[in-house]
Amino acid sequence: MTSYDSAALPAHRPGASRQAPADPGPSRAIRPWTPVLLYTLGFLALYLLAICTPWGQRAENALFGFGSEGSEDAWIYPLSGSAYGSTPLPPLELSAKPTLMVGLAVIMVLTLVRRRWWPGCAALGVVILTTGSKEVLKSTLPRPDLVGAPENLLDQGFPSGHTAIPASLTLAAVLVVSPRIRPYVATAGVLWLACIAAASATMGGHRPSEVLGATLLACACYSLATWLLPPAAAPDATRSPRALPVITLTLALAIALVSGARSDTLTRSLASAATAFICAALVWNAVVGLPARRTRPEPG
Repeated sequence: MTSYDSAALPAHRPGASRQAPADPGPSRAIRPWTPVLLYTLGFLALYLLAICTPWGQRAENALFGFGSEGSEDAWIYPLSGSAYGSTPLPPLELSAKPTLMVGLAVIMVLTLVRRRWWPGCAALGVVILTTGSKEVLKSTLPRPDLVGAPENLLDQGFPSGHTAIPASLTLAAVLVVSPRIRPYVATAGVLWLACIAAASATMGGHRPSEVLGATLLACACYSLATWLLPPAAAPDATRSPRALPVITLTLALAIALVSGARSDTLTRSLASAATAFICAALVWNAVVGLPARRTRPEPG
């Protein structure tokens, strides 16, 4: 055998034939469709239990009996835009549509700058589908009066439009920003959502079910958009600093408590804060849980 024959022959490594194939990248099998189903079922179950049952209606209507009918006793009232001459905290009151338009414009700019066409289309789809579905569902889903409620409690507000805007814009933003800043964008959006959700509930504009329903709707649209993305365009799993989830949810709870607080009733304040915190936790879980992490081959 010549001197170069040994170099031409591949060195034998035990288990070489059993090596894992190259990483095929993310796929729909790795990014499961079950979150879409779970969020959708949660939305439907919430509607049926809270709105289509007598005890669900009584439980939510009872919250309006704690404290005064108006919103002046809410701590966040000066920032709500309801007070004469006050500037509303986006997207409360008349700032809802401008906030939505500005959010869509920012998403389009980020899409153009980063040239992430598929994620950009998915992000726009999340916002448009969430807010559009909210309008359709709000006008088509019935609210039967099963308990003889006062007329002012019969208005259909499921799901909440004011909550749908920060929830959908937050979920859309994480699709188009850089992976390095994605956890911090999610944190800012979750804190914004906690404030708006608590304010919407405590000021009497929406019931807790309407606020939660809007968040579940946004999470369902986000999960659907993420699952439908082509494998090459799917974002990697969101990896946040170890302490960030605890910090984010702690701050979300604090903001929910302050934004939901009222001077005339502790029960309504706590119910509004709990609702807002659940909304924040749902959006955070959707961001950090989808898409699933890739499976890396073991070294040979």
